Amino acid sequence: MTIARTQENTSTKTARLEIRVTPSLKELIERAAAADGRSTTDFVCSAAQEVATRTLREYQQTSLMKRDREVFVAALLDAPAPSARLQAAAKRYKRAVSR
Repeated sequence: MTIARTQENTSTKTARLEIRVTPSLKELIERAAAADGRSTTDFVCSAAQEVATRTLREYQQTSLMKRDREVFVAALLDAPAPSARLQAAAKRYKRAVSR
């Protein structure tokens, strides 16, 4: 169990979340919670927290990838002119490869 989850379990739960579900979904959730030895509330909260955490992690990863891509493209488009040392290295490379 993670520290965040432990702290969450010991804090006072005052916020409410109400949802409407079909009778068959309610029965499915209740059966799964019972099979896991937990209350329906605990089961639903745990499942929702896991999915929410995963969703946000994926969103943040996608956002970072988008930002990284934008930075990379900007660096390519606004690249500084090659230095004299870089030009000399490129010439040496071309000579070595063309042999």
